Amino acid sequence: MLRVTKLTDYATVVLTVLAARPQVVMSAADLAEQSGLEAPTVSKLLKPLAQAGLVEGFRGANGGYRLAREAAAISLVEIVEAMEGPLAMTECSLHDGQCGISEQCGVRGNWRRINDVVADALRAVSLAQMLDDAPRPQPISTAGGTKRIDARLARA
Repeated sequence: MLRVTKLTDYATVVLTVLAARPQVVMSAADLAEQSGLEAPTVSKLLKPLAQAGLVEGFRGANGGYRLAREAAAISLVEIVEAMEGPLAMTECSLHDGQCGISEQCGVRGNWRRINDVVADALRAVSLAQMLDDAPRPQPISTAGGTKRIDARLARA
């Protein structure tokens, strides 16, 4: 079975939380709360996402993270590659000469074609499209340490 790692899946979840509030700088703790993930996991995700240029970090008392670009400009292949490295279905999809039978291999070309199809499919889906299916964001903490809760009172 082919699948992305849990960390890549979680990275997509964290990025959709940021995409839901594109102008807001959110702390790792807020991201953990909003995504339903543990804070150490979120912190672990943010480093490679920042290195890949998908999020930008801000230091200081009001520091945190936000998307580095619009969600529509971030593709799923970028997220996968930020977390897992270059996309490769097989070793020879990425590097020539890494296999002892590459000279007589009859399936290598097909694996490369499959690799390209998967990469193109991931390129075709943006973070903004993933956000369309994400749950609505919850209220986040305000600077005073209190929570803002949007509520409506029912009429009797």
